[in-house]
Amino acid sequence: MLDARGRWTKLGAILVPDRNRFWMATHTGPSFAVPHPDRGVVEVFVTGRDVRNRSRIGTIAIRPEDPSTLLAIGDDPVFDVGALGAFDENGVSYPWIVERGGVEHMYYVGWMPTVLTPFQNHIGLAVRSGGAPWRRASRAPILERTDEEFLSLGSSSVLVENGLWRMWYTCFRSWGAEAGAPKHVYVIKYAESADGRVWRRPNIVCIDTATAAEHSIGRPSVLLRDGRYHMWYSYRGAQYRIGYAWSDDGVRWTRRDDLAGIDVSPAGWDSEAICYSHVFEWRSALYMLYCGNDYGREGLGLARFDG
Repeated sequence: MLDARGRWTKLGAILVPDRNRFWMATHTGPSFAVPHPDRGVVEVFVTGRDVRNRSRIGTIAIRPEDPSTLLAIGDDPVFDVGALGAFDENGVSYPWIVERGGVEHMYYVGWMPTVLTPFQNHIGLAVRSGGAPWRRASRAPILERTDEEFLSLGSSSVLVENGLWRMWYTCFRSWGAEAGAPKHVYVIKYAESADGRVWRRPNIVCIDTATAAEHSIGRPSVLLRDGRYHMWYSYRGAQYRIGYAWSDDGVRWTRRDDLAGIDVSPAGWDSEAICYSHVFEWRSALYMLYCGNDYGREGLGLARFDG
């Protein structure tokens, strides 16, 4: 059983923005790790931003045992923005990858600028097999708007258990309409699917805002271990922090941010904010990818769980 009283040991920033690579010129943001034990490396899908603030997804390769040395870094993104006018015309981000039946499914967030609010977000799906390039399973979002969820939908975490696809996703509740109000308010909800494409959404809130000062709960990273679900997520008041919750069924969650085991550093690239975590297993240990100050403007980091 995972001992939630453990702490994360920070291993430092593993990637910082690079003006020589257009797709990650200003930010190295929300990322997802795909372990390759047969090759002894972890492939990391990284959300980068260009000089016009458009996000794309590229890759790097690391060995978590020696994260200070990058084994590879892509000169170009592996997944680019969508067609003009599409929901992802201005950016793709927050990758979450599930392999099933020889097909990799990448859930991602698409960005579209709007007029009265800064942007819209919706969830898309790309697929590939046999190392082929990623292709969109649909040019439209895979989760349509509903009366309960009529605004934006954001970052997601997806697991498959006994043929049931389970998703925890970010859902916008409102946009700030008054001076001094939070820019936006969003929470984490739950959905299920038989095929990973058509989803049933019972309008269940898993992680809600806890105080009036909080307004953004997102980027869930769910891990099932020894019969219990563990979720790390980002929550925000003045600045982002990483929170933690546990569940016995994946639907009803107990929020325990005091057990997150990680906080900002006294100084440096992650001293103001930490956010957008992805927790993954590598050689019997748990590691966490996370972003530092200003949504990854100052880098992407790695931490190891010592429970």
